Amino acid sequence: MTDKARLQPEFERVDQQGDESIRYLQHGYPCELVRWHYHSEYELHLIKATSGKVFVGDYIGNFNANQLILVGPNLPHNWISQLPDGESVDLRDRVINFSHDLVETCSSTFPEMQSLAPFWERAQYGIEFLDPKMIHQADALFEDLAGARGFRRLTRFWTLLDLLASTSEYRVLSSTNYIPIADKKTLEKVNEAVQYIVDHYDQDLALEDVASRLDMGPSYFSKFFKKATGRRFIDFVNGLRINRACERLAHTDEPITDICFSAGFNNIANFNRRFHAVKGMTPSEYRRTSADLLYRG
Repeated sequence: MTDKARLQPEFERVDQQGDESIRYLQHGYPCELVRWHYHSEYELHLIKATSGKVFVGDYIGNFNANQLILVGPNLPHNWISQLPDGESVDLRDRVINFSHDLVETCSSTFPEMQSLAPFWERAQYGIEFLDPKMIHQADALFEDLAGARGFRRLTRFWTLLDLLASTSEYRVLSSTNYIPIADKKTLEKVNEAVQYIVDHYDQDLALEDVASRLDMGPSYFSKFFKKATGRRFIDFVNGLRINRACERLAHTDEPITDICFSAGFNNIANFNRRFHAVKGMTPSEYRRTSADLLYRG
C-alpha cells in the first residue's frame, strides 16, 4: 500500500425499490451494517436499545436508547454498542434513508419547502434531536411508516420531517462535512482501529500499539488515522476518555482523581488540562453544572 493510500470510511450503496422514494430498515446488534461508513443519501437514525459510542463526522459522543440523529449525504457515521461478550439485541436501530434528489426536487416544486433550507444545511453536519416528547412522537411515526406502503408511507415521512424541522431542541454534531473517497481495503483497517480504541481507551493505550496491530508504522498510521476520522489519534482517544469522565462526574459521587484514572488518564494535571480544553471548564465545575441541571429537571 502506498503512502497515498487513504484510510476512509466505506461507501455504502443504499438499495431502494424503484417504486419507493424512501427506504426503511431495522436491525439488531451485532450486525454487518454497523461500521464506519457513508452514503449519498440522508439517514434518519433512531436507537431503540443499548448504549455506547456514536461517531458522526469528527464528532464523538455517547448514545442511549431513544437517541435520534439525522445524518446528511456523504457524512461518515457509526454507532458502537457496549455489550458484554456474546450478548446481542434483536432491535437496536430504526433507519430511514432518502435521497438528496428527493429533497431538491420537492424544494424546487413546492414553495412551502423553501423555509426548510436551514434545516437541510444543518443536516450536512449531523443533527441530534433532544426533545424527549418529540422523539416519542417520531418513534410512533417510524412505527407507522415501517408498516405503510405507497402514498401512505410518503405522507408519514413528510409528517415526520415536519416534526423534526419544527423543533428548536437540537444540536449540530460535526465541525466538518467532508466528502470522503471510498476504499474498501482500508475500511477494514479503520474499523479495526476504531473498535480496538473503543475497547481499550480506558487503558494505557499508545498510538504505537494500534499501529502495530494494523501492521503500520507509527508515523504512517498517524497520518492515516487523521485523514479517516478528521482527528489526531490522541484527540480521538482523549475525546472518548473525556466522554467517560463526564458520565462519571454527572452520575456518580466518585472522587475526581478516581475518575481521572478510570477514564484512562495517567495523571491528574493532564486530565484537568485536557478536560478544560474540551469542555471549557474544570471537572469540578462540570460536576456542579450537571448537578444544577439535574436538580432543575
